[in-house]
Amino acid sequence: MLVDAIRAEGFRLSKSRTTWFWSVFFVPIMFVIGGAIFQVINKVKGDEAAAAAGIPEMPVSPLNLAESLMFGAQWSANGIILVCMLIAAATVYAGDYRWETWRLISARNSRTSLILGKMAVVKIVAMAATLAFLVAAVIYYLTQAIVFQRPLTFSIGGAELGQAALIWLLCCVRIVQFTIMAMLVAVVTRSLLAALFVTWGLGFVQSLVGIPPIAALLGWQPTDWTPQLLMPGLAFDTLKSAIAPSIQIVPDAGSALAPAIVSLALWTLLPLAGALLWFNRQDLSKE
Repeated sequence: MLVDAIRAEGFRLSKSRTTWFWSVFFVPIMFVIGGAIFQVINKVKGDEAAAAAGIPEMPVSPLNLAESLMFGAQWSANGIILVCMLIAAATVYAGDYRWETWRLISARNSRTSLILGKMAVVKIVAMAATLAFLVAAVIYYLTQAIVFQRPLTFSIGGAELGQAALIWLLCCVRIVQFTIMAMLVAVVTRSLLAALFVTWGLGFVQSLVGIPPIAALLGWQPTDWTPQLLMPGLAFDTLKSAIAPSIQIVPDAGSALAPAIVSLALWTLLPLAGALLWFNRQDLSKE
């Protein structure tokens, strides 16, 4: 039953090219284009400054392409990707309310399977979005090597590769956690726009509260239980910092592992449970 729901939802979403473009490919494409422009401008300005100061051309150092893996993994759940992923989430979770097709498909499968099938498809889209950004990060580094005429090397240890893989997996978890909020909003409001904008608004407020001046005004330290539980984005950054100490987004992240894990788990499981309970009791005769 669940497999049928996943296949059906995946087939429907595969026909929505607009959703795939904005949710998966838009950010990587813009990153590649913007990165290329930045590299060219940086090269031109640097050459002009060096010529004006009479600085002779210096030999360039090799560029380790393997660094792009950590860079891409680290930023594959950035704020813009999260917002763009809401397009796919709202389309999947609220599309049947928008087109009044729930009554046509709810008789052919269990409600729990239908919701979990939609969540599985959103997970697949999340993985596709993060992998697309990884490819964009590699292209960004290649562009840098071409513009600055730097030779390429590829050197990475097993520990660094493991850290990049764990951070990529954590980014997928963060995207799924964020989009599950859209699932809950879609089920409660039966509105595609609400699933999109209410979830975005919640994420914006959480990020606003997490700004250091506001957090300091509230008397919060990043490793305290209260901010960790209220802000899953902070919990996500804490776990990233703990996995790869070189990132250091949250200082002393190792001391906040427990609240960070609990926060991400609660912000994932509670909205999912709420959406399942609400949906199973919902009247879909007119939807």
